[in-house]
Amino acid sequence: MDERDVRSRHHIRGQSMTEDSLGRIARIVLGIIRIANGALGLFAPRVLLARIDPQSPPSPGGVYAFRLFGVRTLLIGRDLLRPPGDALNRSIAEAPLIHASDTVTATLLTVGRHVPPRSGLMLVGISAFNTVLAVVARRRTLG
Repeated sequence: MDERDVRSRHHIRGQSMTEDSLGRIARIVLGIIRIANGALGLFAPRVLLARIDPQSPPSPGGVYAFRLFGVRTLLIGRDLLRPPGDALNRSIAEAPLIHASDTVTATLLTVGRHVPPRSGLMLVGISAFNTVLAVVARRRTLG
């Protein structure tokens, strides 16, 4: 058996979840990214706001929004690192939608020139990378 095709099978309430190495790596990397970004959003929202618009002081509304983003992102990151079960399956299934919507939002902000072009490209790139990880994790784990 080729090492790249190694799969682990988990039985959850009569269902089987098969996860290969690439799916597992994508899921774990995405979970770590979510936890890191969530922690920054919750505990250091001004850092993230400065990356988006370094020329403007952060607004109280932006700080509040990033703290909400941080809590949400920490929780869904945690779910991607859970042991096999319903919470993990749900998180894997929902991840592409979450990250695709983030990518669309970043694209609209960039195209509409609501953020500086360099910041916008960074946001789109990060969101698109996370979307790819989410899709890979879902396809390689849930089929």
